Amino acid sequence: MTLKRTVGILLFNEVEVLDFAGPFEVFLLAENATSASDDKHFKVITIAENQATISARNGLQVIPDYSFANHPDIDVLIVPGGYGAEKTEIYNKVVIDWIITQASLAELTLSVCTGALLLAKAGLLAGKSATTHWMDLDNLASYPDIDVISHTRFVDASDDTGNIVTSAGISAGIHASLYCIEKLIDSETMRATAHRMEFDID
Repeated sequence: MTLKRTVGILLFNEVEVLDFAGPFEVFLLAENATSASDDKHFKVITIAENQATISARNGLQVIPDYSFANHPDIDVLIVPGGYGAEKTEIYNKVVIDWIITQASLAELTLSVCTGALLLAKAGLLAGKSATTHWMDLDNLASYPDIDVISHTRFVDASDDTGNIVTSAGISAGIHASLYCIEKLIDSETMRATAHRMEFDID
């Protein structure tokens, strides 16, 4: 049986739906391609500051699995974006401090869209290359010591201080999640997952 890593996806009000739902789907679909049984590589959970219903972008109601106070250890941290990230949570010290702590413990941290701004606010992108939604590249560049990359789907800035991948807007989070599958598991699993989702990675 495959040893599952736990993927923790941060939720907050006005989070962009595909920013978290895309990675949710990718990581849940990744399974051992050589196994005849359901042998998934990841357990995926959602986490919010408080365990109350989240109103995502355009009114989608989502109930997080856990709060900051009671979630299990996570191996992969997903930080999505959206209006709530850049206009609200970026000023929420509790959320920023939680991201700092979880990123220091996780094997890999992935931001989607303007989730990169939360990583920047947390100081996690200093001295690294990163990307975000094309509309917010200048915003990301306003943070010190970040090499902002445009016209790309994702950037892997992993080094000896930690594994961090940032992705461009919304649907790019699916592409980046598939890349993380390849990084954490192997290319065969990544391609099988993309094929199942009918996602063109080429």
